[in-house]
Amino acid sequence: MGDGAGGGLRHPAVALTSFVGRRQTLAQLDAELRAHRLVTVTGPGGVGKTRTAITAADRTSLPGGVRVVELASVTHDTQVAPTVATAIGVPDQSNRDAVDRVVDHLSGTSTLLVLDNCEHVLDATARLVLRLLEALPGLRVLATSREPLGIGGERVHLLAPLAVPEESDAAGTGALDHVPAVQLLVDRARAVLPDFAVTPENRAAVVALCRRLDGLPLAIELAAVRLRSLSVSEVVRRLDRRFHLLAGTDPAAGPRQRSLRALIDWSHDLCAPDERLLWARMAVFPASVDLETLERVCGFGDLAGDRLFDALDGLVGKSVVVAERNGEQVRYRQFVTLREYGAELLAASGEADSLRRRHRDHFAGRAAECVRRWCGPDQAGDLARLREDHPNLLAALAWSAETPGEAPAGARLASLLRYHWIAGGFLSNGRRWLERLLPQLGAGTPERGEALWAAAWVALIQGDRLVARGYLKECAVIADALGDPGLRGHVRLWRALLNLFEGDLQAAIGLYRQAIAIHRAGGDTGLALTASFQLAMAQAYAGRPREALETCSAVIEEASAVGERWNRAYAHWAAAISHLHLGEVAAARTAIAAAMRIEQDFRDGVCTALCTEVCSWVAASSGHAADAAALEGMAASVWHRIGTSLQAFGPHAAREGRRHSAAVDEQLGAATAGAIRKDHAGVTLPDAVRLGLDLVVRQSGRGRPAPPREPRVPESPLTGREREIAVLIARGLSNKAIADRLTISPRTVDGHVERMLRKLDFTSRTQIASWVAASSAAR
Repeated sequence: MGDGAGGGLRHPAVALTSFVGRRQTLAQLDAELRAHRLVTVTGPGGVGKTRTAITAADRTSLPGGVRVVELASVTHDTQVAPTVATAIGVPDQSNRDAVDRVVDHLSGTSTLLVLDNCEHVLDATARLVLRLLEALPGLRVLATSREPLGIGGERVHLLAPLAVPEESDAAGTGALDHVPAVQLLVDRARAVLPDFAVTPENRAAVVALCRRLDGLPLAIELAAVRLRSLSVSEVVRRLDRRFHLLAGTDPAAGPRQRSLRALIDWSHDLCAPDERLLWARMAVFPASVDLETLERVCGFGDLAGDRLFDALDGLVGKSVVVAERNGEQVRYRQFVTLREYGAELLAASGEADSLRRRHRDHFAGRAAECVRRWCGPDQAGDLARLREDHPNLLAALAWSAETPGEAPAGARLASLLRYHWIAGGFLSNGRRWLERLLPQLGAGTPERGEALWAAAWVALIQGDRLVARGYLKECAVIADALGDPGLRGHVRLWRALLNLFEGDLQAAIGLYRQAIAIHRAGGDTGLALTASFQLAMAQAYAGRPREALETCSAVIEEASAVGERWNRAYAHWAAAISHLHLGEVAAARTAIAAAMRIEQDFRDGVCTALCTEVCSWVAASSGHAADAAALEGMAASVWHRIGTSLQAFGPHAAREGRRHSAAVDEQLGAATAGAIRKDHAGVTLPDAVRLGLDLVVRQSGRGRPAPPREPRVPESPLTGREREIAVLIARGLSNKAIADRLTISPRTVDGHVERMLRKLDFTSRTQIASWVAASSAAR
């Protein structure tokens, strides 16, 4: 147990251990969640707020499901709402307020939102919750915090430590397995000592240990680790000495806080010097990281070479660091309480600024690597890695923005993260940090020039052309003053996109050709391909579809040769439009299907929306008006989710969309077409890709297509989260895909599936899928 940590995008990994005790607490929380829209679980660090809240949430059965948001990695009030939006799957593509995007995403649903570890951003969390509860009548919020949010109507649930045995139990003979604190101690002790049990010889010591630790779950877990090498009596004797030493150290601290502090101090004292040093240095990470990051950021001085891994292995063995496994990948994190302790050590060490600079520079290097090898087969993997590192990226940017003299390096990081912002689905985050850093950059500097064009690109995608124009004007001045050909290429590329979106096609075509020449001369093939697929769009709408197809073919051929797929997807999309303009509907269908297949591996909301639009146009052009209306509804849903529209991409594209929509209305009748669009107006991005392929590629919906319908799970002993997973199993998703969809760890999904199989007396996931399918077919 203990308070969770980790990134805001992940489900806490504490579920890897069994949940002990708290039956009455869970029943009480269930009743409180039924009666109140906001319940805050409060209590000291280490009391088990996170684990209890997650377990209670998993037992709810709201139709909209449960969304878990971890705020432990948030380092600034301004990150709270964007972190919530990201964690619940709201695309970060528009410049709209994050709260508005969350409201739109959850509108019309009955959802439980779990906000974990709110205490360090209490005011911002309270403001967010108040706005959400006012705007979403079907929403319920379960928060964990060391103190209440302070909102009217809040139900505060003070989570008590686990019940401990009576002092008289030390001399008794009755069983102690009904006492929650003893249950937890035995359960955790058996992880390091499989044969551990309460015996007449250790009974008094077990009672004494649980009582001295006040039933605090994290303290009990830390003490249980010591049983690997000490007897229970020896643990108690050493702990008693520590409590005596702590008696006068902090008069303001209650006995429970002193108990936990004593255990953490003792754990720290038992660490080797290298382990203590790594414990302190790891406090620089607000969320989990991989071994490479640990080595690059923390592996210097006394922790150089193999000494770091030896120290890490020791900390994992002592339960100071948690190792999270996903196949062959392992990431490392600390519980919040232990990380806070490490932060005190780091501050006292004098290494804090040095560590934070190394932290920032490491992730700048990782972002630079993504840019360097963007035009190749590593795109999806690099984007996935940056998504996992997202909380660390924000922390690095925040430190750079708040620390004198660090803004230029922070701006370099923000500019290098260009593909994380654009293709990875974090446009709002990118623009927010670029625009926060820009005022701190010197006029005419290279860092300012890079930040200006990157901010202009984001603003253009969000439809803010006036802002982009100003950024590009200043960037052009800097490019000329510095004589920087790369900056000049960017100015021409994004001015071309501005002209395209404003409908000035000839000016766009000329600038695209200049940009392509500059970027090819500079060896940046990826940007040359980006300029080329955009050139093809301009050519298509300028009445030159054959030229556009030649341009697209060249992009596809060059991208395919090196394994690049992001630009290739957009080239297929532009080719589909060009084929439609030539009346080649079958070829257009093939092209847009190729784009959609690539999009299955990317989370680019803009590409999904544009491809779904063209899928609709293909269906309309081939006489499948009902399919076209359904796809229009899906496209509208995606545009709404990312906070922009087809109109942002220029008058020519918008006009073509209106023309196809009018043809569908004429063929079906406006009322029928509108009803079909409405039926499909709530799909998610992944569903839009899946259904678009189904309707356009397979042509399976020649009549009015049925709106997407959730499979129904029959009455069963499954929890709400288990029913949600059962539905996704029935859809054919792997455990890893389910983890990505629900933003929880694959290990957590594995655990849920194992419990489901036991509850249902099944032996395979196939049986779960068949069980759900049979129930849905019977509806």
